[in-house]
Amino acid sequence: MSPRAAWRLEALGFTEVYDYVAGKADWAASGLPLEGRTGQQPTAGRAADPAVPTCTLDEDLREVRARVRASDWRQCIVINKQRIVLGRLGRAAIESEEKTSVEGAMSEGPSTVRPDTPLAQLFERLERQQLETALVTTSEGVLVGVVRRPVD
Repeated sequence: MSPRAAWRLEALGFTEVYDYVAGKADWAASGLPLEGRTGQQPTAGRAADPAVPTCTLDEDLREVRARVRASDWRQCIVINKQRIVLGRLGRAAIESEEKTSVEGAMSEGPSTVRPDTPLAQLFERLERQQLETALVTTSEGVLVGVVRRPVD
């Protein structure tokens, strides 16, 4: 939207007007709200659980393992201070007793999906690949949460 159009909308009484240069596709992929028919569809972003355990590279892996084992999760997402996903501690890393660091135990570059991914499509993909969860991030890599595949 042009700055002129944004000013016009503001003059018409709209209180929140944005000049989002990246475009509609990036807006949706960032998990920002949509309206109309597209805005009503179930998506990965809406289904993502933001309460997934997280840790940083400098944390003590023994403490991270204990924290995750005490939860109903079997993974921990490794993030930085800006919540950018750096890696993932999967089930094997959490259950292991190997003495290493978070960085040494994590899997780098985990597969992610965008918040606007249709939920039905995501569940089909998880089923086909025999995966239990999907990591949801914005196009900048910021953690939104994790979607768990429904159990039969």
